[in-house]
Amino acid sequence: MTLRRKLLLVALCTLVLPLVGLLYVRKMESLLRKGQAQAMVASAHALVRSLLVVGAPLPTSGGWFVQHIDTPITVDGYADDWGPLTPWAQSVDDRGSLMLARNASGLYLFIKIRDTTRTRSDADAPGAMRADHVLLTLARDGERQRYLVASAAPGTFVAPALDTGVSDLPAQLKGTWQDDGSGYRIEMHLPHALGLTGLGVGVHDADPTVADVPGTVRPLLSYSPFLASELAQLAPAGVQARLLGPKAWLLARAGTLRTSGQDRHRPGWLAYTIYRLLIAAPFDTAEPWTQDAPRLDTPQVRKALAGQDAVTWTLGQQRGSVLLSVAVPVIDAKGVLRGVLVLDQSSLAVPLLANRALFALLLSSLGVLLLAGLVLFGFATRLSMRLGRLRDAAEQAQAHEGRYPGQFPLHGDSDELGDLARSFARLTQAVGGYTEYLRALASRLSHELNTPLAIVKSSLDNLDHAGLPESALPYLQRARDGVARMGMLVRAMSEASRMERAIAAAEAEDFDLVEVMRGCAEGYRTLAGPRRIKLQLPMQPVPLHGAPELVAQALDKLFANALSFTPEDGWIRLGLHLEGDDAVLEVANRGPLLTGAMQDRLFDSLVSLREDSGHADAPHLGLGLYVVRLIAERHQGRASARNLRDGEGVAFTLHLRGMPRERLSS
Repeated sequence: MTLRRKLLLVALCTLVLPLVGLLYVRKMESLLRKGQAQAMVASAHALVRSLLVVGAPLPTSGGWFVQHIDTPITVDGYADDWGPLTPWAQSVDDRGSLMLARNASGLYLFIKIRDTTRTRSDADAPGAMRADHVLLTLARDGERQRYLVASAAPGTFVAPALDTGVSDLPAQLKGTWQDDGSGYRIEMHLPHALGLTGLGVGVHDADPTVADVPGTVRPLLSYSPFLASELAQLAPAGVQARLLGPKAWLLARAGTLRTSGQDRHRPGWLAYTIYRLLIAAPFDTAEPWTQDAPRLDTPQVRKALAGQDAVTWTLGQQRGSVLLSVAVPVIDAKGVLRGVLVLDQSSLAVPLLANRALFALLLSSLGVLLLAGLVLFGFATRLSMRLGRLRDAAEQAQAHEGRYPGQFPLHGDSDELGDLARSFARLTQAVGGYTEYLRALASRLSHELNTPLAIVKSSLDNLDHAGLPESALPYLQRARDGVARMGMLVRAMSEASRMERAIAAAEAEDFDLVEVMRGCAEGYRTLAGPRRIKLQLPMQPVPLHGAPELVAQALDKLFANALSFTPEDGWIRLGLHLEGDDAVLEVANRGPLLTGAMQDRLFDSLVSLREDSGHADAPHLGLGLYVVRLIAERHQGRASARNLRDGEGVAFTLHLRGMPRERLSS
């Protein structure tokens, strides 16, 4: 991975900024909601105190709730007309249920009693009080009257009053009685003129094992327009207020959830989705507050009935809004629970503020991220370029045997790269000096060794003429062979020094590489012996401006190197082709492969991988391939070696571009 990519990955750490900002926005949104909820709870308590101060007619205990209906009801003992009110049926102990409804014609009553034993009797029969019956108690202000509701068979019935002469209430009531296998049903109609304020339902079962239900009189409760007007005057604007009784029945309602003038500020679907998914704390999944029901029996209301404040956040029915609902108990000065006050408020402020904060944060974070990325990218680019200059300089110094022309790049910089450049400069100077010493060593050694070799050779000649015994002659011959071999080594070192000077002083001319390659190949066939010579040359000429004798000498050394490693049943291939502006000469042979560590060092001076070949007169100093490299560089090219893909041998390649043309002086 490049340095720029690494620094860009480091720059990605700035992505933590939007994450931290998102957490901050979520915390801010939570604080906004908490503050708004506290303000709403305070408003609810203030409204409760106002209702108590103005003396609003609040119920003191639970009672029977009477629902308002607009449709007529047929008194026939069947529950078909009561379908919409069935979910709100009120329990008569554990024996049955009661439904009360009022319209313009009066008060309707529907009682359903569970009774699997059938002991029926009409109300005027002697044993009516021992049969199955219902004691219905009507209350009006301080007056009360009990009625015996019983029937021996399904149909209409007359319920006589049991307490005559104590009230102005009617002496009898009429209704309809219906039986089935599970029990019986009673449906009655009571006119508005009675002005009833309370009702009691007592149930008697003829089965002595079944306990009676006492007919406790409970007040009649219903939706109060007067309380609704009081709430409308006291409730804050933009808030829906609902007053519930001690049993969570709806007594009054005022206000609306929709606030006019907010549509133009409503957040879009994308902003609202982001708010719900990323910013907002979890909402309550239930939506009990928006139900248009006569009773709100919800966990929040039950909590308020227990004397504790309840706060609920739900998603609003209007797009882009949230709904805040609070429920607080209504407790008078005596500590009596009089009901529950529920306030609902649809808000767009919280999503809007949170979204604006989030988008502002995202824009600023994106700007900071882009700026940091650009700065780091620019810094990484400049750093990569500086490191690239150091790399190029080091490779150039390596190519020139440790010598670098001119001053090392970044030598004058004051940072760590400048220190590294100065260290490289000192290293290249040391390597160049050592290389120069090694280059001159062969010439010095050859010069210094000539005199002692001449002395040793003359001494051996004198010993030969001194008449040595026959037993000493083999030792004398071995000494002469050693001196001869040392002489060959000295001449080889001298030849290498002369070759470097000859290569540097060679004159260039235009010639055809194809002809040079073909002529050399013909001469190699007699030297190859049983080995096969393969020649691959292009059909058209390959012109080159250079020294043909140097190119032929390089081919001679490459062929000699290949010949020494190729078995007698092997092959040697000479090839020539063009690659762009380069003429590529290749000498490949079958034989042992090169090790990966030595492929780049074969063309250095005094480097040889050749093992002892068994020829005492063939010393190898590792100068042949070094000369090949010098010839390639003299022709503005390079020399390389590689293993063949099929693994059968190696290939040595010369890339030549030609020697530079000299300008004629005017």
